[in-house]
Amino acid sequence: MRYTKDWKDYELIDCSSGEKLERWGNEILVRPDPQVIWKSERTDNLWFHPSARYQRSKTGGGSWQVFSHMPPAWQVSYKDLTFNIKTMGFKHTGLFPEQAVNWDFTRELIRKSDKEKVKVLNLFAYTGAATVACLKEGAEVVHVDASKGMTNWAKENAVSSGVSDGAVRWIVDDCLKFVKREIRRGNRYDIVIMDPPSYGRGPKGEIWHLEDSLYDFVAEVEQVLSDEPIAILLNSYTTGLSASVMKYILDDIITKKHGGFVTADEIGLPVTNTDGVLPCGATAVWQQK
Repeated sequence: MRYTKDWKDYELIDCSSGEKLERWGNEILVRPDPQVIWKSERTDNLWFHPSARYQRSKTGGGSWQVFSHMPPAWQVSYKDLTFNIKTMGFKHTGLFPEQAVNWDFTRELIRKSDKEKVKVLNLFAYTGAATVACLKEGAEVVHVDASKGMTNWAKENAVSSGVSDGAVRWIVDDCLKFVKREIRRGNRYDIVIMDPPSYGRGPKGEIWHLEDSLYDFVAEVEQVLSDEPIAILLNSYTTGLSASVMKYILDDIITKKHGGFVTADEIGLPVTNTDGVLPCGATAVWQQK
């Protein structure tokens, strides 16, 4: 499993009985997590005195219970990146801290490249953590997400991280439609990052089912790769879509045509109180060399 130990402003303190106890800066949050099926004893006092807890509803959805004077928004930093955090619907905070291992990996690829300017396409880009990480290394980035609100949040993260003047295009669009237009336009990219949701809708109600759509989507993405591509990163939080399945897809579509190799593994977060690691999805990576 791949994970980073370099977080200072985020900490997974403990996890038990379907919930995880986290520190986001100075705020302590309790959030549900379906991977946490073990029932370890909750000995840490912070379990009983969080800043806020996300409580699921028996009828679906849920809501935040706030127990302290928690600010409506605050910031956390990872190395030289700064992100804006706030509690939002369906337990989220606007950042997936386990993805830090992929931010580091992508930045290293950009640094090591002998290209004058590395072109990155970030699809399903959410609040732009990967976008900001790539901009820090001087890459040209096209950031695509179907949500205008998430894209505006990404712009705020770029400002907070000091890269708002970087070479970036902010696109609010359905990712598949955008990729098809890029194919027709002849635009090509050295690195493609994909973090597709399990299920979602585009700006005009387009429906996305990951398992049904992923193979064909990757086949479209292959057509926007440059003549000398560097890498493709494919993330999944869907339990039915394992690292091995994503590796098979990338090998079948990308490696067959471009050579190179694919690695795939779970990513996770280290748990302070147990020295364990909580699985948080998987990433498959195709690299040219």
